[in-house]
Parts: sequence; C-alpha cells; structure tokens
Amino acid sequence: MRLIVRKSALTGRAAMPPSKSHTIRAVAIASLAGGRSIIRRPLVSADTLSAVGCYHSLGAAIETADPNLWLIQGTAGRINHPERAIDVGNSGTTLRIAMGSAALSTGGQVTLTGDDQVRSRPIEPLMKSLENLGAKCRCPAENDRAPVTIRGPLTGGSTSIAAFTSQYLSSLLLCTPLAAGDSEIDVSKLNEPGYVRMTLDWLDKQGIRYRNQGMREFTISGGQRYRPFDETITADFSSATFFICAAALFGGQVTLTGLDFADSQPDKHVLDHLKAMGADIAVRGGRLVVRASKLHGARIDMNDTPDALPALAVAAAFAEGETRLVNVAQARTKETDRIRSMAEELQKLKVAVEELPDGLIIRGGRPAAAAVNARGDHRIVMALAMAGLGIDGGITVEGAEAMNVTFPDYVPLMRKLGADMEVQQ
Repeated sequence: MRLIVRKSALTGRAAMPPSKSHTIRAVAIASLAGGRSIIRRPLVSADTLSAVGCYHSLGAAIETADPNLWLIQGTAGRINHPERAIDVGNSGTTLRIAMGSAALSTGGQVTLTGDDQVRSRPIEPLMKSLENLGAKCRCPAENDRAPVTIRGPLTGGSTSIAAFTSQYLSSLLLCTPLAAGDSEIDVSKLNEPGYVRMTLDWLDKQGIRYRNQGMREFTISGGQRYRPFDETITADFSSATFFICAAALFGGQVTLTGLDFADSQPDKHVLDHLKAMGADIAVRGGRLVVRASKLHGARIDMNDTPDALPALAVAAAFAEGETRLVNVAQARTKETDRIRSMAEELQKLKVAVEELPDGLIIRGGRPAAAAVNARGDHRIVMALAMAGLGIDGGITVEGAEAMNVTFPDYVPLMRKLGADMEVQQ
C-alpha cells in the first residue's frame, strides 16, 4: 500500500484515538485477574488485537464483538500452556509483557514468537531476570531473540536488570505480584521511565503492594491477586503527536479532544518539546489547541519519548536552524532502527541530517518532493506522511499499511482536518 500526500493546511477539530499502551496493559491485567473485567473504548488495532489473541491463548475468555466494549473473563493467574507457539505479530509490547505472564504457568511451557521485526528485538535481559525469579527461558535459535520458550512457576527472589527498554521492567512489575514469594528488582539502567509510571498507575489502581525507591529498587510482595475492573481507556498522546506536530507546522488552528493531561503517558511531554521549538500550543477547557507558527531548532532530550522521534524529526526538518534529538539510543531497537531510518528517509527529501549514536542532528530547510519508504514501521509511515503536507509536489510513502499497527484511522482523521491524502493499494 502506498500513501500519496499533497501539500495542504489543517484546520478544525478531531478526537484522538485510545491509548495503545493502556489498552495492552488493561488486557494483560484483566486476563490475569479473577472474574470479569470491562475495558471501555479500547484501541482496536493490529497491536492490541495481538495482545487479545495472546492472552486468549494463555487462557482468558475475551469478547471483542463490540469494538467499544471488551469483556474479559480472567484466569486468576492460572496460565494455559498451549501446544502451538503464540504469535504476537508486530507487538513488541505484547511479547515482553506476555513473557512475564507466561512465567506464571505451571506444569507446562509457553512459546512466544512474532513477525520478522519482533524476532529481531532483544529480550535477553528480561529472560535472565525471569530465570533469577524462578522461571526457565530458552531461545531455540540460541540468539536471545524470539521465539522464546518459558516454563514457570515464578517463585520470587532477587534480580538486577538494565532496562534498555521500559518494557522489561513493566513485564516484571506486572507478573511478580502473582509469584509465590516476594521479589526484589534492582534497576541498573532505565530508559523511558514514563512508561513504567503508567504500569505503576495500573498497579496502584489494583491495590498491589510494592515499594519503589526512586525507580531504582523495587520490592514486590508475592502471593497477591489482580481484581476485575471496569475502566475506560484514555486517548493516546503517542498518536496525537503526529497531529500536534502537523498542526504546529501546517495548521490554521487545530483542536484535539479526548486527551487527559493528568494521565502519566510520557508522550504528553511532546508538548514541551514543541514549545521549546516555538510552537503555539495551549490547553483550553480540557482541549488542546495548536496554531501554526514558525519553529526553530532546539536541543531535545528524548529518552522518555522515543516513539516521538520520527514526528519530531520531521518537525525539525521544517524548523529554522539546527535541532538535536538526543539520549534516545533505544530508538535503534524499535520496529526498525528509527534513528538510521529517519536519517536516510529525510535525506531523500534533501534534508541535512547527521546520525548520532543516540539521536539525530537535523538542519531545517525546505524539504523536497520524493518517494520514501516506511520500512514496515507504523510511526515512520505517519511521520513521513505528515512531511508531505508541507512539500511542493508532495510525497509518496511506500509500505503505508504499517500504520494499521496502532492507528488505522490516521488517514481519515487527517482528511477530516483538510489533509490531501490518498491511499493506493
């Protein structure tokens, strides 16, 4: 699938889609709980449906016929061990969180796999921590990548982990309350701490007992249980990032609704990043109002917002002066190496870009029309499509089907605001 984008300006109002990160955490906790949980307004996308399929295979009964109301009858922590490997598709979040859940199984083993991208993503630190806490983990290919076979039970104990991705720590925090004994986790490195904060917020809602010492040491009491719940998923700041950036560059006035500014989602800090570049952004009555303005370069620490790298790289390409997006080395191990991929694709648009080990230096100017490739990465699709809104002659984005992983309604919502976008199969 290709996406043709022509120069156009945005104006109007749009409701942002539900959060992927919250939806997957909700599916995992509801599946581990006893009783029936209700998830209202979940995100329906390839990634979240991968989580649904995974936890169904692990024993949860999940009803998704109504896209606005998912019903989950949980396992009470009694995990199935299906004979066939569970395929999580493109969802790295599901893979890593489900690894912890699979470690709760008794009497059998669980094998988790995914698509080519997921099978390229590192999991060794998480495997070692799960083994420290009583589980057995093995990669048949002996490459510390999925497919991975996990055998429980999780007994508790002590472990240390370098959380190059926050998903490692979130996985441990979600499974250890159901271990037989207490667990101690020493965190020697933590990227993306905001996503761990999201996980802790879910534990707090559940009344889970744990001690957190500065995000560096955790003690989690074992023998606990998750309770069924009824929760509405808030809107996704990660998806809103593309609309905020596009409106700041190419808008008249755009109003985005549904975002909860008290929520712990780390990508809400994109507002601060863009304000540092001169963006005209205001919150009025719970709505986000963005007006186009002349952006300038800035130095931005993106450690807590790695998913925003593609969109901010495009914003920097149109800004005046030099922008440095730094401290985000983990972006190299997402769906693709986003640092290298964005550098190479922006260079096709005649943008001056320099790779750093942990980020990008971008010198803004006048990007030129070109054909670009999303490299199978949903966030790169949406970021490059956004660039086309400001380019004479527009751009063509190959591999646009990847956006369905998290945001299948991206094009209709952009069109609603005036974007000239055309999907070609």
